[in-house]
Amino acid sequence: MSSVEKLPMLAEGYEMLTTELKALRDERPLIVDAIEEARAHGDLSENAEYHAAKERQGQVEAMIADLEDKISRAHIVDPTTLSGDKVVFGATVTLLDDDDKPVRYQIVGPHEADAKRGKISYQSPLGRALISKKVEDEIEVTVPSGERFYVVEKIEFI
Repeated sequence: MSSVEKLPMLAEGYEMLTTELKALRDERPLIVDAIEEARAHGDLSENAEYHAAKERQGQVEAMIADLEDKISRAHIVDPTTLSGDKVVFGATVTLLDDDDKPVRYQIVGPHEADAKRGKISYQSPLGRALISKKVEDEIEVTVPSGERFYVVEKIEFI
């Protein structure tokens, strides 16, 4: 018997998934209607609307199954309940780059990651390098643009 791997995420990420799932479930009857309407047009072998609707139905069902899987494995982490001196999932980390310019990231799940909003996945190269680091630890990360060096300046649980 294999154990199901929990998927850590913030409450915000969980809300995002459930909202997306609801929207897809709401789309289901619309797709069925589109298939029925296209079917009424006759010959299905050359009916582009029918094939497009069936293809969309397959995409939606696959996305619903994926979201249901993620939601069922969700392990919601509230960063405000965490503490310690090491970087863990949910922590907000202030780093100093090569030019001593501060950059700030929160460690989140892969589907919540948005670097422009300061959220990086724990599975990303930088996220993996940060896990378990302490203040003043140095980090070297290989990213598409080359080698990057950082120093952990602050770890917060906010």
